[in-house]
Amino acid sequence: MSRPRRRGRDVHGVLLLDKSQGMSSNDVLQKVKRIFNANKAGHTGALDPLATGMLPICLGEATKFSQYLLDSDKRYRVIARLGQRTDTSDADGNLIAQRPIGFSAAQLEQALDGFRGTTPQVPSMYSALKHQGRPLYEYARQGQTVPREAREITVYELQFIRWEGDELELEIHCSKGTYIRTIIDDLGEKLGCGAHVIYLRRLQVATYPVEKMVTLDQLNALLEQAQAEERAPALSLDPLLMPMESPVMIFPEVNLLPVVAGYLKQGQPVQAANAPLNGMVRITEGEARKFIGMGEIDGDGRVAPRRLVVEYQE
Repeated sequence: MSRPRRRGRDVHGVLLLDKSQGMSSNDVLQKVKRIFNANKAGHTGALDPLATGMLPICLGEATKFSQYLLDSDKRYRVIARLGQRTDTSDADGNLIAQRPIGFSAAQLEQALDGFRGTTPQVPSMYSALKHQGRPLYEYARQGQTVPREAREITVYELQFIRWEGDELELEIHCSKGTYIRTIIDDLGEKLGCGAHVIYLRRLQVATYPVEKMVTLDQLNALLEQAQAEERAPALSLDPLLMPMESPVMIFPEVNLLPVVAGYLKQGQPVQAANAPLNGMVRITEGEARKFIGMGEIDGDGRVAPRRLVVEYQE
């Protein structure tokens, strides 16, 4: 007989987790889900096990809006080991080439400048992008290489931090879908010595405040303290969550009267006096401005529902 499924609780919001090194994003996600005893959880773009830093985890109805964080800009601090190239472009891979470091500071700056702005990037074989339904890394682990199309990425800022011996440290502000490992590998080839990532930290996702990040150790400590004091862990944990609508705060707000919002919740496009002329909008209801989901301005200038939350207790 199968064991009855344990029922979690309905909790809605975004946790800004400071992921530690050595754990997969999915492992961290499952631990957070257990700590919060949440019914539903999802992360917003995986970090490699080697990487640390900001990993927004959406709980409950916030999972419906995780795509907007996947599409957002990211900021990273990276340290590269010069003179060595690996098959995965990071320290977890096998060494495939070793060459002397022979470039000048001027050559380094010229090479770095080639990555600024919008450029094509061919994703690494050791990535989660799929080819014929399978992640690329599965092919790579079997020694296979499959064709990958270059994708446009934008590096808004590439800041030189330091170059000491065989270590190069950079800070990179980039668009969605940018592989930092690939930038470092490509840079190493431009410099003629090879390079791979030995340290990677995601500093920021979108405009989320860095000071709101928490670690798994901090979450576990709050959980254990609540259990020791025989009180509900939610009293300590839930205040750590960013609002459910935080992934979509960049979109203009359309506030609807409750009676109008009722029609929208039934799937009907509605007229709204304060709506923009086009594009996606963030919809709120009533004087309390309760977030009810995302909509899009249709061809008739009405707000059409696109992704709505279910009724929930605030």
